[in-house]
Amino acid sequence: PVRRRELAARFFAAIKDGDLAGLEKVLADDVVFYGDGGGKAPAIRRPMVGLVGVARFLLGLTRAGDRLGVVLEETEANGQPAARFVGPDGAVLGVLSLETDGSQIVGLRNQINPDKLGHLGEVGDLVALMRS
Repeated sequence: PVRRRELAARFFAAIKDGDLAGLEKVLADDVVFYGDGGGKAPAIRRPMVGLVGVARFLLGLTRAGDRLGVVLEETEANGQPAARFVGPDGAVLGVLSLETDGSQIVGLRNQINPDKLGHLGEVGDLVALMRS
């Protein structure tokens, strides 16, 4: 658990700072990014695999979220380090959970399907936010 928290702290610091090199240090070479929009929110259709592509994709998502006023709140989901993404109106837009092997982050699961977020509070409309 301690190592998991340390990895998560380094991951979130790199995300917030836009630090590609720092992000690459905590991600495994074969890291996998999964997205679940449930057909109701924009998400990748197939898992993305690989350190460089996933790291750059994450930083691109972060920049887009910054432009939209999305705030990242560190939390825990299913016993793993995670981030909740909250829109400018305070509504939940998604949850990104991290999977580790104890030394690196090996998987990231981005849940943005609004049907699976309702238990976290008011759910925002990511599509409408992106259009605005």
